[in-house]
Amino acid sequence: MKIRYPRLITVFLLALISASSFAQSTTTVKLEPQQYQDSLYLAQNYEHRKVMVPMRDGIKLYTEVFVPKDASKAKKYPFLMTRTPYNATRVHGRLYGNASFAKLAREGFIFVEQDVRGRWRSEGEFSHERPLVNNDNKKKQKQPDEATDTYDAIDWLLKNVKGNNGNVGIHGVSYPGFYSTAAAVSNHPALKAVSPQAPVTDWFVGDDVHHNGAFFWMDFFDFLPRFDQDEPDKPATRTFGVTDSKNRDNYDYFLNTVITPKRANTEFFKDSIPFWNDILAHPDYDVYWKSRNPLPHANKLKPAILTVGGWFDAEDLYGALETYERIEEQNPGATNKLVMGPWCHGCWWSEAKSLGDVSFEKPTGQFYLDSLFLPFMNYHLKGKSNAPKLAEATMFETGTNEWRTFATWPPKAVQDRNLYLLPNGKIGFSAPTVTNSYDEYVSDPANPVPYQGQIHRKRTREYMLDDQRFASRRPDVLTYTSEPLTEDLTLAGPVIADLVASISTTDADFVVKLIDVYPEGTSDSLAAEGSEAVMGGYQQLVRAEILRGRYRNSFEKPEAFKPGAPTPVKFEVPDLLHTFKKGHKLMVQIQSSWFPLSDRNPQQFINIYEANPEDYIKSTIQIYHDAQRASHLKVKVIPE
Repeated sequence: MKIRYPRLITVFLLALISASSFAQSTTTVKLEPQQYQDSLYLAQNYEHRKVMVPMRDGIKLYTEVFVPKDASKAKKYPFLMTRTPYNATRVHGRLYGNASFAKLAREGFIFVEQDVRGRWRSEGEFSHERPLVNNDNKKKQKQPDEATDTYDAIDWLLKNVKGNNGNVGIHGVSYPGFYSTAAAVSNHPALKAVSPQAPVTDWFVGDDVHHNGAFFWMDFFDFLPRFDQDEPDKPATRTFGVTDSKNRDNYDYFLNTVITPKRANTEFFKDSIPFWNDILAHPDYDVYWKSRNPLPHANKLKPAILTVGGWFDAEDLYGALETYERIEEQNPGATNKLVMGPWCHGCWWSEAKSLGDVSFEKPTGQFYLDSLFLPFMNYHLKGKSNAPKLAEATMFETGTNEWRTFATWPPKAVQDRNLYLLPNGKIGFSAPTVTNSYDEYVSDPANPVPYQGQIHRKRTREYMLDDQRFASRRPDVLTYTSEPLTEDLTLAGPVIADLVASISTTDADFVVKLIDVYPEGTSDSLAAEGSEAVMGGYQQLVRAEILRGRYRNSFEKPEAFKPGAPTPVKFEVPDLLHTFKKGHKLMVQIQSSWFPLSDRNPQQFINIYEANPEDYIKSTIQIYHDAQRASHLKVKVIPE
């Protein structure tokens, strides 16, 4: 429906949302009635300021502040802040058109959005994941970093924004999640609560750019050209022919047009994107990558921490789990909570009732806001609510679609068990007894295994739980399946892939997938609303991960394989909390490409970022499952 707005509301909306979002319309906007009420509330109850906040080195950072109009000596509010590289003005537009954030506005906060150093309207030079300076005293530290910029911004806000109660909370999703972790390191006395959400953390081991050394090039091939454009009042238009390709099949496009990371640079970027060049210049886990991880600095933290992540986050699942774990290890006794839901990247701010074909049966985002995030911030910033009662870990159990709480994560009351690969495509908890048993496939870089079965140009969110029947049909995917379960089986925590493999070349990738197979005859009515999936025999991906084989022993010191020699290949698959129901089957798939999610491995021990098309060769992969070389997954089982 169309609603005509008074001039005040129209101006307010346009201030919140970038000019490009409204195209040619300035008088008529399509919004639902509740969105109209939310916008009206904001317009009537908040004042909007745009300021340049000085840092200790003289650089000024562009900051937008929304203050409740009744803020005064008598009525004070805490700050709720986000620091972002994505344009503070546009972020406000996205946030406050969102019902969850409208609820926060009614709750009463002073909202702050700040462009980080060197981005959009802020002064200075930008650096991806700017390394933190090793200094515990951010108040006196002379060299600026993201922690000192946060410290200085908080100082300025406390002194220059009326009606604040002296308390600050910081939160952010993805890259702003990285800045949230850096904010916690600032340890400003007024910073009481920090919520890193899907935080960018380690861009070599598990987030965005690489997974266990394998380059996730499809995302960054599309992301970097647009990220490098930061003209505040213009939409991103420079694409280098990347996102405007007429070929909507990402598999074909990356295989036959982009082809290699090297060619992506020479043919598309032409040395115009420094960070792409940095990726290619640092193929191993060296100081460049290590210095960009904020977690080694996350010691002696004073703010309360609430880390949030999604089990189906295609970008930063690793970051949330690693952030919680490292802060827990390095800060004994600190208030450090973890929330993991059935979410894609940032989807906890939406209704989040389903994803792809899979229904979660309830609006999980509403539970997150009402029962977790808002009580946490209210308690630490306003001194009210029941946040002290929040569990150490509040986790959504997929499979049963129920929220569970734990005193520790991973839970202590688990049984460590081995799930063995067995001959004839079977898996089970009993070790193999046969000798000289293995399965074999040929990994061909000219015909890599796709990461999903549909035709898309962009990387999908849904691949994290998609039906894997398309992969089961391929000869270069090994598939191992259990008998139907006679009782429910719940796995919790990380999974360790512990394989023994031989290859005919000197390098290869290894992808391990854990899958929940629905019984034949399962009703299609169990699928998410709008899905046309056939649920009988559905092979739902529960968790998957890749390892670039050269890094099987060390990310810093890659090692070639000895052709034909059985070799241990061991790596961690990120945590899960999933119940395989009675009558379902467990399935494990193993393959050596995941394309074009990850770039192809030439399967030779060479610098992949300098490889030419002719360097990509076939490799024969053998996965052993005998008594002497028992490939298996180490899992943690919650006893019934």
